[in-house]
Amino acid sequence: MNILITGAEGFVGKNLREWLRLGRPDDKIISCDINNQEDLAKYCGKADFVFHLAGVNRPADISEFETGNSALTKMLLTHCSEGKKPPVLVSSSTQAIMDNPYGKSKKAAEAAAFAYQEQTGSPAYVFRLPGVFGKWCRPDYNSVVATFCHKIAHNQPIDIRDPDFELNLVYIDDVCQAFLAVLDGNAIKNENICVVEPVHSIKLGVLAEILRSFRHGRENLNIADMSNPLKRKLYSTYLSYLTDFSYPLVSHSDERGSFTEFFKTDGYGQISVNVAKPGVTKGNHWHHTKTEKFLVVSGQGVIRLRKILEKNIIEYPVNGDVLRVVDIPPGYVHSIVNTGSSDLVTVIWASDVFDPLNPDTFFEKVQPET
Repeated sequence: MNILITGAEGFVGKNLREWLRLGRPDDKIISCDINNQEDLAKYCGKADFVFHLAGVNRPADISEFETGNSALTKMLLTHCSEGKKPPVLVSSSTQAIMDNPYGKSKKAAEAAAFAYQEQTGSPAYVFRLPGVFGKWCRPDYNSVVATFCHKIAHNQPIDIRDPDFELNLVYIDDVCQAFLAVLDGNAIKNENICVVEPVHSIKLGVLAEILRSFRHGRENLNIADMSNPLKRKLYSTYLSYLTDFSYPLVSHSDERGSFTEFFKTDGYGQISVNVAKPGVTKGNHWHHTKTEKFLVVSGQGVIRLRKILEKNIIEYPVNGDVLRVVDIPPGYVHSIVNTGSSDLVTVIWASDVFDPLNPDTFFEKVQPET
C-alpha cells in the first residue's frame, strides 16, 4: 500500500511515520512537500491512503488559516479525486466547533472531507483532536504540555494564567494507534467524527505541579505513580525534553562499603544498592512490618535469617553469576556477609520508603553471642 502523509515532518507526522515503519513494514510511506503542487498532484494520484496532517495554527497573518487549512484540504482532495480516490484521514481540531478564525478554517476542511466522501464513495475519516502531547512536540508553539516540559526541564519560569483551567489531552502514541486502526477498519466514531481514546482531563495548575515533581525527583528520588496512565505518559514526555540524562546519587560510605538509595515510590516502596567489602557483614536487624527482597548482582556471599525468639538459622549462598531473589519477611533477623574476594553488590527492594522517624528497624544479631 502507498501511504501519503502531508505534514510528515511535524510533531504528529514524525511519530506516525515511525509507527507505520515499524508496524507496517510492507507499506510504502510517501512524504510530500505541500508547497510543491506538481509533486502533490503526482503523489495523490499514486496514493492508496492519505493521512492529511498538514495545517496552520500559528500564522503570521490571520488569512493563512484559510489558505493553510480549508483551501489546502480542498486542493488535496481535488488531486485525490483525480487519481485512485483513496480513503483520506483528516486531522482536525476540537476548535472546529468554535467561532474563531482557526476553528472556522478547520470546520471548512472537515466539510470538504465529507463532500469528498459523498462525491467519490471513498471514506473520509475526520479526527477532532484536543491537545496532543508527547515526544518531539515543539515547545512555545501549540502545546502547553510541551512548553511546560521544556521550561521546567531547563529550570525556566512558566506562566500560569488560570490554574483551574481544564485541559483535555490525548497522548501521541494513542493518536497514532487510533490512526493505524483506521487502516485496519477499526475506527472509533462518535457519529461521523473519529475519536482517540482515552482523553485525559487535567487542570493547568495540577499539570504544572506534576511536571515540577518530575524535576524534583532527581533530588528527593521520588518516582511518580506509574499506575496512573496520565502521569506515566507525562513522565515519558518530560524526559524527552531533557538534555542532560545523567544525575548523581548520594552514597553513604564507610570502611564496610556503601548504601545508596536509587528511587522511591508512593505506595510501592523503594530500591537501593548495597555494597559490602570482602569479609564484611551487613544487616543484623529485623522489622515488624517492612519486607525486603535481596538480589545479589555481583560478588559472592551468604544471606542468613533467623525467626525472632527462635534459634534455627536459614542460610542462602548467593552470587552474581546466578541471580536469585531472597525474600526477607517481617519478624526475621537477617544479615548478608561477603564471603568472596571482591565487592558484594546487592539490589534491595523495601516495601516501605525509609522514614527516619519510624524506621521499623531493630538491631539484633542473626548469630547471637553465647
